[in-house]
Amino acid sequence: MSDDELAAYRHSIDTVDAALVRLLAERFRITHAVGVHKAAHGMPPVDPVREQEQIDELRQLATDEGLDPDFCEKFVHFVMDEVIRNHVRIAESSS
Repeated sequence: MSDDELAAYRHSIDTVDAALVRLLAERFRITHAVGVHKAAHGMPPVDPVREQEQIDELRQLATDEGLDPDFCEKFVHFVMDEVIRNHVRIAESSS
């Protein structure tokens, strides 16, 4: 592999990484709004049924895309755990 090829691959990786960060930021903006809504309506910060449905769907998507579903589930749990922490903080600050 030439240095130019490696540089092109690295540029592509950097572009994807930046897109992932932007998508995570957008996801957290949306989940913050959900947390505010839940707190305003006395809803619990966690919806275990919704969480499991989402994990099941994303595991299947990971499999369809040739990714390790266990890895993807760990990633999703990492993100969801942070969302739940944020929802709990929002609920505590509104009570």
